[in-house]
Amino acid sequence: MESSPHHVCDLMTRAAVAVGRQAPFKDMVERMEQWQVSALPVLEGDGRVVGVVSEADLLPKEEFRNSDPDRFTQQRRLSDLAKAGAVRAEELMSTPAVTVHADATLAEAARIMALRHVKRLPVVNAEGLLEGVISRGDLLKVFLRPDNDLADEIRRDVVDVLFPAPVEPVHITVVDGVATLTGRVQDAARIPLAARLVRGVEGVVGVDCRLTATGEG
Repeated sequence: MESSPHHVCDLMTRAAVAVGRQAPFKDMVERMEQWQVSALPVLEGDGRVVGVVSEADLLPKEEFRNSDPDRFTQQRRLSDLAKAGAVRAEELMSTPAVTVHADATLAEAARIMALRHVKRLPVVNAEGLLEGVISRGDLLKVFLRPDNDLADEIRRDVVDVLFPAPVEPVHITVVDGVATLTGRVQDAARIPLAARLVRGVEGVVGVDCRLTATGEG
């Protein structure tokens, strides 16, 4: 069985769609439509990521097309108004780009997306060169892992390590990503740790830990 994917490099899309600083507005819209992506990394030189243009960066052009914003709106939406008049990627991109490294964990990538309110992250190496892109959809793919694969990993990496000699066999069942553990073990202190480690297995949706220890009812 293949190991559970724990890092961005395991799930990222390596053939990333990107544009240069001088990319025209219409070209960016066409690429987003053609490749069904919501954002494009902006590159310069030998592939260094200098910014990102998202759908949100492009929408002000339509929002303010026929409007004459009042002074309050002008002050509050200054950045969006500037983007409404932009025609090139370098005028529209958010910079510095919010990126992630290929060796980052999936949890780290998900946390960055949540905190920075982005749907996609360019994946860069130590020099800032583009290696791929990871999206929210990519992160969700871990929940498509078969239940039997999850059960095998829980057995190998958690149960057999924490409870090599259980009082009674530890039974593991996984249904729709929810893992249930039953059995009797010697060390009660390890039961909460087992539940936490099972919850950390990529693809596990929930944990029902019914393990008991010697001396418990």
